[in-house]
Amino acid sequence: MNKDCICADGFFGDFGGQYVPEQVIPILNELAETYEKYRNDPEFIKDFDYYLSRYSGRQTPLYLCANLTEKLGGAKIYLKREDLNHLGAHKVNNTIGQILLAKRMGKKKIIAETGAGQHGVATAATAALMGMECTIYMGAVDVERQKLNVFRMQMMGAKVVSAQSGQRTLKEAVDEALAAWIEDAENTFYLLGSAVGPHPYPTMVRDFQSVIGREARQQCLETEGRLPDYCIACVGGGSNAIGMFSDFVKDESVKLVGVEPSGRGLEPGEHAATLCLGEPGIMHGFNSYMLKDEDGEPAPVYSISAGLDYPSVGPEHSYLKDLGRAEYVHASDKEAVDAFFTLSQMEGIIPALESSHALAHAMKIAPELSKDSIIVVNLSGRGDKDVAQIEQMVANGDFELPRINC
Repeated sequence: MNKDCICADGFFGDFGGQYVPEQVIPILNELAETYEKYRNDPEFIKDFDYYLSRYSGRQTPLYLCANLTEKLGGAKIYLKREDLNHLGAHKVNNTIGQILLAKRMGKKKIIAETGAGQHGVATAATAALMGMECTIYMGAVDVERQKLNVFRMQMMGAKVVSAQSGQRTLKEAVDEALAAWIEDAENTFYLLGSAVGPHPYPTMVRDFQSVIGREARQQCLETEGRLPDYCIACVGGGSNAIGMFSDFVKDESVKLVGVEPSGRGLEPGEHAATLCLGEPGIMHGFNSYMLKDEDGEPAPVYSISAGLDYPSVGPEHSYLKDLGRAEYVHASDKEAVDAFFTLSQMEGIIPALESSHALAHAMKIAPELSKDSIIVVNLSGRGDKDVAQIEQMVANGDFELPRINC
């Protein structure tokens, strides 16, 4: 975990905070005090490291995409293989950390939200591991397009609640999970899946995911003898990206790039490119960049990827954007699907649609860079969960199944 940097007052510059009903503040402050108590506790760290290595299977490798690199003819493209974690994504890094806190707080029930289902699966698994009751809230649209992950959660004993309000995606899942948590906060721990929400969640999630950046840094130094030129990660709420970026923020030579979904286009309601096109605003208890409608409320958003269609973003990303330390760009549905098929056919690795957005940007810039340049892409999850969705879209004629010359 990141032992040096904690956002003590709940803010990253102007972003973050606790914009919540008065009765929620003591609950959040208890969690913040508990985290502060245990974050540097040797026994807590020992437990956390044990489950990361023995349960999840860390560390994950740094893999050189030799075929893809040769095809593009420019920078070396490495993947940080978070898809090889137990359950197939980076999410388990965070659920292990938070559930260990929940146990120390004496909580009996776990509530969580999920978009693509990867956080829900990781929460269900770690709740089963620790013998805790688990309820997962998921937007009805996402329940339909991520049926495999819904059944995986149910197999591990979790109850999946379909959120039917609004757009019926991730925002609504968060809305309903927060409401259920507030009703029974004494017995329930809200295991938030991304680096969003009121303090202390953005800091906690960043710290639990910082293992990604620490490993990537060490592995790149061992493999190449130097740090990468670029670290690239997809951004929805932003947990995999902030985990990757965290160990490189002080290294000005390393360009940090977050890739948001531009979906079907940059018209309102057709994308979820929050940092690229949004403005500061308060949602779900924190201040950050967000996409707003004409009334200043959270705008409708869209992405082919269920894990990226969120109208706000983690406050630390907003801070890094305003500092100019990180750059935020966007990739379309088509670019993401092209990257999805390219990696599958050239490297035999099926990436999650979320991660495919980051890969798409790496593929775009690699040919413009020298062959000595190094790009590290955080492959935040595997694409098994997306295969049925892509298969249906190919069958409908939305995309063609390419035959890439390997």
